[in-house]
Amino acid sequence: MAFHWQVDPQDLFVERYPQMVGTGLPAADVDATRAAITAMWADAPGGWVREWSELAERYGREGEHRRAALAYGWAKFPTLADPLKRTALTRQVDQYLLAATDFGIDFERITIESPHRGDRVEVPAHVLTPPGWSSTDPVLIASGGVDSWKMDLHDLFADLALRTGLRVLAFDIPGTGETTVPLSHDAGYGIVRTLVDRARGLGGGRVAHLGISMGGYYSARAGLAAEVDAAIVLGGPVERSFDADRTWAYGMRGIVGNAMGFDAEPTDAELAQRMSAFSLRKWMDRDWNAPMLVLNGADDVHIPQADTLVFEGRRDTEVHLLPDTGHCAITKLPEATRLMVDWLTGTAHW
Repeated sequence: MAFHWQVDPQDLFVERYPQMVGTGLPAADVDATRAAITAMWADAPGGWVREWSELAERYGREGEHRRAALAYGWAKFPTLADPLKRTALTRQVDQYLLAATDFGIDFERITIESPHRGDRVEVPAHVLTPPGWSSTDPVLIASGGVDSWKMDLHDLFADLALRTGLRVLAFDIPGTGETTVPLSHDAGYGIVRTLVDRARGLGGGRVAHLGISMGGYYSARAGLAAEVDAAIVLGGPVERSFDADRTWAYGMRGIVGNAMGFDAEPTDAELAQRMSAFSLRKWMDRDWNAPMLVLNGADDVHIPQADTLVFEGRRDTEVHLLPDTGHCAITKLPEATRLMVDWLTGTAHW
């Protein structure tokens, strides 16, 4: 189930340009692709997938497989709404695996089988192991959100592994990437619990959970329920983001609707009904949690400040609302990463 919706591709560049160039693509190539794109869904010159894929193909021919994977990542962005987007994801996987020999960190691609509503779902995951890691050390499970997934965020996850010494198990949340079950308030719980159990067996038993954007919803829930030994929430929705009167920016209504499995653009009422079940208020009302780090940009147009500040004053919880940056503090990612590294390596936390 998937659908197209009205979205101006140039609006996506307005919001995501810092992420595009900040994750490894040359600004000149991004600028040229931006100038060439005139339509979001057209399978023709000027179409989003066509132009990004041509850039990716050029990188692939030049042996720049990591850049090719990044460009295919933008080709399939922001959601797998049609066969063109799904083809771009397949090609991203191919280029990513070709790039693996140059990651500078030990890499393994595995498939984890998880129970899901009486059935089983396969979750492809990536294991990044830094030099010197010991089998008695903790493991960090990590995911992105509804539109930026494990391969798109590889450099961040690899950087965290190298700077903290932790093995990282990266995955896609439900409704995104290579995880095929739709996003719902409960679908991710079973998958996360399975990943936590697997991560405990991949290391010494202790597990931290990093969730970015919608992935932060799941890491917040895991931390509040103390299902992990530590949790980091970067730009995650927890309560106010699920209010019925919330507004949507930069195509996010269609992105979330696709992730949830709608086959046509949902109405406000349909989205509100689904999203009301996501609130973590009942977990916030409990006076116990694992050690948590919660951070975001103060100027986030997607996640209200209240969903970060609501953690202030909780036991074993550190909160940062970074000024002059937006969703997930993307324009201050080095500062956010330093905060995460310092917190993860602080033995007093966990």
